[in-house]
Amino acid sequence: MVRVSRSIRDLAYKTLQTKERILKETGKEPTLETIAKELNVSKEEISFSLDAIQDPVSLQEPVYNDGNDSVYIMDQVKDSKNNDELWAENITMMEAMKKLSDKEKLIMTKRFFDGRTQMEVAEEIGISQAQVSRLEKSAIGHMRRLWK
Repeated sequence: MVRVSRSIRDLAYKTLQTKERILKETGKEPTLETIAKELNVSKEEISFSLDAIQDPVSLQEPVYNDGNDSVYIMDQVKDSKNNDELWAENITMMEAMKKLSDKEKLIMTKRFFDGRTQMEVAEEIGISQAQVSRLEKSAIGHMRRLWK
């Protein structure tokens, strides 16, 4: 169970009341900015307070069931890009990169994180494309040895 402070709950309820009043008066849904200005608080505080009064939902709760298979909330929010396995690999790779020379780190960052070509990297740091290629190959070999 999560305990939400009274002041945050009060702000959320004031926000809902203000939203309803403005909707009745204008016939249009008010923006967060409008409500925030009306209550003299930031729109982030409004958003935070509204999120805080939402009932928690279990990740194991089904959102769809066709009789045979169910789809759960966890299936909808699952992040296949950032799973535990990739997290561990990323830490290992970052640790291996720390062991590279400054020039190798720069080349690896520009090539593989910034998406630059060898020619672009060569022009940016003032060396030949062949040197970039050699340093890249050396850095990859060094990282492979450290990875094992």
